[in-house]
Amino acid sequence: MNRPRSHDKQDDEQILTRSPDPCGSDGSGARGRACLALGRGCVDFIEGFGCTPQALHEWVKKAEIDSGKRSGVPSDVSDRLKALERENRELRQANEILRKASAYFAQAELDRRYKP
Repeated sequence: MNRPRSHDKQDDEQILTRSPDPCGSDGSGARGRACLALGRGCVDFIEGFGCTPQALHEWVKKAEIDSGKRSGVPSDVSDRLKALERENRELRQANEILRKASAYFAQAELDRRYKP
């Protein structure tokens, strides 16, 4: 049994051809309304790929940031920042280990010198 369609071709085009303004020209969220107009069919389509609507939304948002259509930190800059932060954390841990080892061996050296 076929379900009645709750949208028309214009709604499909509105979703597939992404407008540069994420909220629409009137600020009312035209894309959101278009996706809601699709109703359950849109969700079924997304879940057919094995992901959630929220995951798809995050991917689209990230793609818009990377292409410069939306403000934010691009993926390559974010990845580089994470790598540098990881390296910085590892170097701090290595310095702490070396500081403790240095103090341990310095104390051992002092103990050895003063024994009669």
